[in-house]
Amino acid sequence: MNASSLKVRVDAVRDEAVDIRSYRISRVDGYPFDAYEPGAHIDVTSPAGVTRQYSLCGDPDHTLAQLFAVKKEKDSRGGSRSLHDDVAVGSELWVSAPRNLFQLAYDADRTILIAAGIGITPLLSMAYRLAQNNASFVLHYFARSGDHAAFAPLLSEPPFAGCVQFHLQIERDALDAKLEACFAEAGAGTHVYTCGPAPFMDRVTQTASRFVPEDAIHLERFGAPVESAPSADACETFEVRLSQSGRRVTVEKGQSVVDALAAIGVEIETSCGEGVCGTCMVDVVEGTPDHRDHCLSKAERASNAVICCCVSRSRTPLLVLDL
Repeated sequence: MNASSLKVRVDAVRDEAVDIRSYRISRVDGYPFDAYEPGAHIDVTSPAGVTRQYSLCGDPDHTLAQLFAVKKEKDSRGGSRSLHDDVAVGSELWVSAPRNLFQLAYDADRTILIAAGIGITPLLSMAYRLAQNNASFVLHYFARSGDHAAFAPLLSEPPFAGCVQFHLQIERDALDAKLEACFAEAGAGTHVYTCGPAPFMDRVTQTASRFVPEDAIHLERFGAPVESAPSADACETFEVRLSQSGRRVTVEKGQSVVDALAAIGVEIETSCGEGVCGTCMVDVVEGTPDHRDHCLSKAERASNAVICCCVSRSRTPLLVLDL
C-alpha cells in the first residue's frame, strides 16, 4: 500500500460473461474520483493482499464511480481468484490513482478498436469518449461465443449500436482474413488500438502494419509475454546517478534498478514488477537505457527519455536519472 492509495467500497458486482465479473466502486470518503483519460488502469489490492492492474472500463466522464472488470484466470496466483471469490457488494478495497500508457489520439481521422475477450475493458472506455465526441470509429470485438463477450448488451445499444461489430467463433485459420476486412476502410489518419491475448495482438499488429503506419498502432498488454532479451551492448553492471542529489549506486548483474536504489534508501514505487504497468517509469537525464519493458511504444523507446526501473537496465556505463 502506498500513500496515494484510496479506500473504496464495492457498490455493484455483475457477471458480464463467462468468468468475467465487473465491479463498480466509489470512494469511502464520499469524494469523487479524479478525472482520467480513457485507456487508463488502476492497481487493485484484493482481499488476499495481491495487487494487480485492471483497466477502467466505465464512462470516463463519470467521476462518482469507477468500473473495472476481472477475468478469473485458471492459473490465478491469488489476484483474480480472490476478487471473484472474496468480494461482494459492500466489500472495501484499496486502489491506486489511474495511470495511462494507452491514450487516445484525438486528432485521428478514424479510430479502429479491436478487442478479444477481457481486452474489451480499456477499449470500452475509449468507445465512450469517441461516441461522446461524435468521432469516426468502429469497435471490433472477437470472442469465443456470445457468452464469452463481456458487456455485449451494453455494446448493442446506443450510443454504441452501429459502431460495434461482434466476431464470434472465428477459427484460427480464418482470423487473418477477418482482420484484413477490419482494416478495409483504414486510410491516412487512422489509428488502431488493440487489447487481448498476446498472440491475438501480435496478429492484429502484423495485419494493421500493412494498412497504417507503425506509430498509429497502439496496444495494451495485461502481462509480460516473454522476457525481453538484453541488447548486445547491454552493460552487465552500470552506475546510476541521481541528478537531484548527486548520489550514486552500482547496479549489479541480475539486480534491478529499483532494488539497487532501495539499497541506498531511495524508494521507487512499483506494482507489476514485469515492465507492464509503467508505475516505476523515471525520466532519463543522461545515458542510454536497455529497454526490457512491455509498455513503452517504439517511439518512446527510441527517444530514451524514460526507463522502467523494475526490468530495464543500461547500455552505457552511467545512467543519470531525474531523481
